[in-house]
Amino acid sequence: MKPSTGKTYQHLFFDLDHTLWDFETNAEHTMRSVYAEFVLDEKIGAGFDVFYKNYSAHNKLLWDRYQKGFIGVEELKWKRMWRTLLDFKIGDETLARSMSVRFLEILPTQNRTFPHTHEILTYLSEKNYRLHLITNGFEKTQRSKLKHSQIDHFFDCMITSENSNSMKPDAAIFAHALNEAGASVDVSIMIGDNPEADIEGAANAGWDTVFVNHIQAEPNQRATFEVAHLSELATIF
Repeated sequence: MKPSTGKTYQHLFFDLDHTLWDFETNAEHTMRSVYAEFVLDEKIGAGFDVFYKNYSAHNKLLWDRYQKGFIGVEELKWKRMWRTLLDFKIGDETLARSMSVRFLEILPTQNRTFPHTHEILTYLSEKNYRLHLITNGFEKTQRSKLKHSQIDHFFDCMITSENSNSMKPDAAIFAHALNEAGASVDVSIMIGDNPEADIEGAANAGWDTVFVNHIQAEPNQRATFEVAHLSELATIF
């Protein structure tokens, strides 16, 4: 962790997926349900682990294309399923779309958060920090995740790519977040796990940042602070 900047922060803006809400674990549990519901073991002739490895690769590539503006959200949702099925010689668009619908129905009901999420949000709230979210996720989906994880009451504002018409790392979403929260950049800080979307994006917009390095990646030189666990935020705020 880097030394204190001497600033007095008032508004703490969190990323949601991969920072507070354990996306990887929740997504895998969701896909296991979809895999079983659609009896995919019989259809594709492969075990879940093989299927999920292929799905994860396609999902990552399509999310990258979506974030760069090459495809729309609807295409992202069903084509990640379709491309995975094609790996197993199944060219069934109807099945892919049905799987997509069920995946997005189940995923937001999962409630696994990273260790110390509830404790650190309680601690920060009791210290009278204003807590907000900036997320590239879908509006309805993200609100459901917050509700089922029982952390929705901690946050004043949730800024999504849908309601701001911009996406991290775009400077526009950070400007929109300040406006929505009634905050100024000198008393605000971005807390997230993604080096490009959260740290580079916020830093380029003039914000201080906290890099939440859950996976022990290379240290981020642009980050104002860096923590390995959410509990370490108590040493900053």
